[in-house]
Amino acid sequence: MKHVSKRRVMMSLCGVVICAIAVGFFKLAAFGVDPFQSLMSGLDQLIPIPFGTLYMIVNAVLLCFSLVFNRHNIGIATFINLFLLGYITQFTLETLQGWFPDPSVGLRVLFLAVGIVVICIGSALYMTADLGVSTYDSVAITISGKWKWGPFKYVRIATDLVCVLTGTAVFLLGGGTWGQVPEIVGVGTIITAFFMGPLIEFFNARVARPLLARSGNP
Repeated sequence: MKHVSKRRVMMSLCGVVICAIAVGFFKLAAFGVDPFQSLMSGLDQLIPIPFGTLYMIVNAVLLCFSLVFNRHNIGIATFINLFLLGYITQFTLETLQGWFPDPSVGLRVLFLAVGIVVICIGSALYMTADLGVSTYDSVAITISGKWKWGPFKYVRIATDLVCVLTGTAVFLLGGGTWGQVPEIVGVGTIITAFFMGPLIEFFNARVARPLLARSGNP
């Protein structure tokens, strides 16, 4: 059983906060977000409540799924993600919009690059701390590991595809246009799909694992 040290808890907390800030940069860049956030962006367009509250509601529903079918994946980090990520993302986006009300294309590209690097650093901290997974990650883990419906990588592709298609559909139902769709499903979505894994592993090796090792944890 892994040791739940203060360092692990702080790494989980910092990782989630950093990821939330990164999502704010992704949303302001408007070049597409990761698959789950594309679903959330679509729901945000359709449902007239603050993003932070909406995020918590959706993740509470997914948490019920995990509590029923696979509690093993639930940990401290799950609840940190549930209660903090949406509100921090909302605060970050509103702050950036106040500072940069009409960002140029060049600035948006910079925000996308910052978002990619920052979310990979946050993910490395959060994953290395190993104190639970997000409610969305738990869905694919349960379908693959417990229900044995297929290898995780293929199940994750399927759940990501469902998020992208559903997010696009509800975005359009909420009054969004086809011309706006690349803001939630675009080049940023493709980059996160293909490059986040290697970048997360880079920051795992260079930042997260050495940081955890300093506390004497394995």
